[in-house]
Amino acid sequence: MILSRRVFFAGVASLSLSACMGGGIRATTPRPTQTMRPQPNPDFDAWVNAYAGRARSAGIAPQVVDRALSGAGFLPDVIARDRRQTEFTRTLEDYLAIAASDERITAGRAALARHGGTLRAIEGRYGVPTEVLTAIWGLESRYGTEKGDIPAISALATLAFDGRRGEFFESQLTAALRILERGDTSYTNLRGSWAGAMGHTQFIPTTYQAYAVDFTGNGRRDIWADDPTDALASAANYLSRMGWQTGVPWGQEVRLPDGFNTGLAGRGSTRSDWAGLGVRAVSGSLTGASASLILPDGPRGPAFLVTRNFGVILRYNNSELYGLGIGHLSDRLRGGGPIQGNFQPDANGLRLGDRKELQERLTRAGFDTQGTDGVIGPNSQAAIRAYQSTRGLPVTGQPSRTLLERLRRGA
Repeated sequence: MILSRRVFFAGVASLSLSACMGGGIRATTPRPTQTMRPQPNPDFDAWVNAYAGRARSAGIAPQVVDRALSGAGFLPDVIARDRRQTEFTRTLEDYLAIAASDERITAGRAALARHGGTLRAIEGRYGVPTEVLTAIWGLESRYGTEKGDIPAISALATLAFDGRRGEFFESQLTAALRILERGDTSYTNLRGSWAGAMGHTQFIPTTYQAYAVDFTGNGRRDIWADDPTDALASAANYLSRMGWQTGVPWGQEVRLPDGFNTGLAGRGSTRSDWAGLGVRAVSGSLTGASASLILPDGPRGPAFLVTRNFGVILRYNNSELYGLGIGHLSDRLRGGGPIQGNFQPDANGLRLGDRKELQERLTRAGFDTQGTDGVIGPNSQAAIRAYQSTRGLPVTGQPSRTLLERLRRGA
């Protein structure tokens, strides 16, 4: 993320679900599971038959190949999802409001209390703080409540057949067959997102193959089970292998002095003398670790010092907003407070509260936006167009402060 980004994914072939397709917040709002129905497609069937030969040649047991692929179906809805990875422009304020919502914080603290012993044991082995792991769990699958229910073999076969990223998805399909061959989960349990990301921490199959661990010691690396132990330990193993430094924070919010040279900002500039430049921590003292200054909302917005561990989080999902979402949520789970800096308006001059008010007023006026989360997506744009049309205004479908003022006047 990168202020303008795909809501669900961004193309990093080595990582988890979010990283695989562009992720940022995996589940911005609770979404009901959608059943995807396979459709007849002779070309897909022919592709599966040809792939079966390649899978056997790769050394996968014929009985595993035959059983898995006999149940594979063409899922056109998966291709539609891949094609329409809708672009939304999320401000820092929007993103953090979703990532560290009151609901997610409350659920996260409950998860910490429920699984505290397990999380501490995982931290003891891998050095990754319990709150950071819990934050990843919260953003990736809402603490295991949204792991995805789409058959992974069908989804991956469909995407490999489609060909837009055929080589990548075929490699994921082959890795998924190896998961079945090893016996880590059953054929029916091998489920996940439309893009093949799976389990509590949303690993794609190749990432699973490289980094999943059997922390429970039962002989299976089970990231799908109701018990999240193996999934959380696998995420910790991944972060550890990517270079997590024990005892170093991800970063912190800071205040800049008047006249500060913002040219010093950027993750390419790392130093440890920020205090000497007048930079002060919003809470507590400055980290003693080398850190970079980032200004994701511009020079007038909140400022953060981020350490090497922030970069490790980005290996999970290469998005600064994702990294800040994980860091801030982990701080809130630890008992920290909200962001203190001043968030900046979006390109239309509106803040998150303004956009929520716009949606609320449109809905009350009879133009239903299908929600009041402050995200001006297709439903809100349709409501704005309908309002503009009935009022004889230019039909743009775009929010604006002028539009909000008209709605406040009841015009």
